Amino acid sequence: MEYSKILQLFHLWVIGGSVEVPWIFTCPCVLLFLRDVKKNILNFASFGKKFPRVAYNDLARATGKFSELNLVGRGSYGSVYRGRLTQAKIQVAIKVFDLDMKCADKSFVTECEVLSRIRHRNLVPILTACSTIDNNGDAFKALIYEFMPNGNLDTCLHNPYSRSSSKCLSLPQRVSIAISIADALAYLHNDCERQIIHCDVKPTNILLDDDMNAYMGDFGIASLVGHSSSDSSIGLKGTIGYIAPEYAQSGQASTCGGVYSFGIVLLEMLIGKRPTDPVFENELNMVNFVERNYPDKILHIIDASLRGERKGYIQANIGKENVTYGCLLSLIQVALSCTRHIPRERMNIREVANKLHSIRTSYIRATK
Repeated sequence: MEYSKILQLFHLWVIGGSVEVPWIFTCPCVLLFLRDVKKNILNFASFGKKFPRVAYNDLARATGKFSELNLVGRGSYGSVYRGRLTQAKIQVAIKVFDLDMKCADKSFVTECEVLSRIRHRNLVPILTACSTIDNNGDAFKALIYEFMPNGNLDTCLHNPYSRSSSKCLSLPQRVSIAISIADALAYLHNDCERQIIHCDVKPTNILLDDDMNAYMGDFGIASLVGHSSSDSSIGLKGTIGYIAPEYAQSGQASTCGGVYSFGIVLLEMLIGKRPTDPVFENELNMVNFVERNYPDKILHIIDASLRGERKGYIQANIGKENVTYGCLLSLIQVALSCTRHIPRERMNIREVANKLHSIRTSYIRATK
């Protein structure tokens, strides 16, 4: 077994990952050494880079003892805090797993396994992991990420403060965000050693940096296709409203389901409504709501801020109205192609990414 692979498995073993232990780890002298390491050194995984080692007390200090004031979000299996590591002098996001919740420990292991396999510019950068005991003697597991100062896409789309401020997303920004996530999913579906299905593509898992660049995060319920450790007892994964119809019925994750979730997110970015909005009731859902209004009445249902942007172009008389309208129609067409009820009729994510790149190129050329 190559040295780098042994180190990777050792990292996972140290932080509590359920991986197949290489034979070399079973040698008596090596095993004694590793047990001593696991017991006495800080539980740490560098995922291929040199980052500061952190202990429980470092994380507690960084977050004001995990103060509510530093809480930036809650997920399925834990909470995310903003913190500043004093030694490294960097701001971080610390995802603390609630180990009292069923499958939280498995989620930690899954995320570690996935993150050890992936490298892409649009995936949230992992800094390190910590698996130890807290000051009360209880188990403690956390992942430490680069902090994303502009929060998540859901907040930018739906938070009243964000919508009334300069943070309100323009059409070009929304297109760029969609492209970034499509590129990330195309990488996960096609370019990894083992195919990865995120299983929870939604705006709260799309994070934004200082320049509003988008990153896909939260791999706690991801599936590694063909990997036995991905066979989960968690049951149906994902979030209501974003789950593909066939996945809700069978519980079998697929890349087609990932494309469907992306399509829902893209529609949400364009019409400014969540798929669980009260307007969608009985037989009405986000997809057929948009289909009923496409293409003739599409300007009546798009996000209010995008309507305002279009009116601004008209008032400025700079000839962008038709270009903007054409861009919106093209984006909605892509989203609807992703959300077909029959999985085989959907575009694959590589086609989606290529189409979105083409839409952006055309828009930029036409508005110069």
